[in-house]
Amino acid sequence: MLPSLTLVTGGARSGKSGFAEALALRSARPRRYIATAQALDAEMADRIARHRAQRGQDWQTVEAPLDLCGALAGAKAEEVVVVDCATLWLSNHLLAGNDLAAQSDCLLHALPLCAAPVIMVTNEVGWGVVPENALARAFRDEQGRLNQRLAGQAGTVIAVLCGLPLALKGTLP
Repeated sequence: MLPSLTLVTGGARSGKSGFAEALALRSARPRRYIATAQALDAEMADRIARHRAQRGQDWQTVEAPLDLCGALAGAKAEEVVVVDCATLWLSNHLLAGNDLAAQSDCLLHALPLCAAPVIMVTNEVGWGVVPENALARAFRDEQGRLNQRLAGQAGTVIAVLCGLPLALKGTLP
């Protein structure tokens, strides 16, 4: 049984997305994948196509680089939703010139209204060096604040390191 929100965090290439997808598969519910990535170049388009092919046909994919709140509202109660990922979604809003705090508030309000359990993937951005420029520092700070708020709202929080899950809040499913 999944809580209404499960947060899966970790560094780049830690295995967090694979863990989130496996968790959704184990739920035996119809799966909805909300993708926040944008194919802004050929490498990213190839990456998106590979990930979609790896998931296979049993996933309904919804592209939501900006309107994550609307995509969550479209989920059905019998589904499980994987959002991959909060970090790309927030960076999309940064690049669009949107108010990051307001967008985070919208997301945190939309999550409890989602009819399906949500598995949210996010990057842990606080373990690296302090960025050298103000824009990158502002993003890191806002992402850190969003992650803390998501973790506070989540019933389960799992960190994935080197492909291994570690329960930070709740128990491993």
